[in-house]
Amino acid sequence: MFIKTGDKVRVISGKDKGKEGTVTKTIASKDRVIVEGINIVKKHQKASQANPQGGINEVEAPIHVSNVMLIDPSTNEPTKVGFKIENGKKVRISKKSNKSID
Repeated sequence: MFIKTGDKVRVISGKDKGKEGTVTKTIASKDRVIVEGINIVKKHQKASQANPQGGINEVEAPIHVSNVMLIDPSTNEPTKVGFKIENGKKVRISKKSNKSID
């Protein structure tokens, strides 16, 4: 997976197309990411000790990683990701600007 926690991404398809946000969590086994403020769904919460009122909460649902694109920090535009070996370390590079992302 080319996306890591803390990356700034833009949604390229779906109901939130065009919106930008920061990745808060990655779920590598299912190829999904949770992006801050994106894919908000309403979850019905049963009353419990921690939440005695219950009710309907809005939470961020996971979105498939193919529906988001990494934003290049130098140009602030979405870009594809490549890999390069620099000083014995594998680093991500932007395909548009050919600069290191990490």
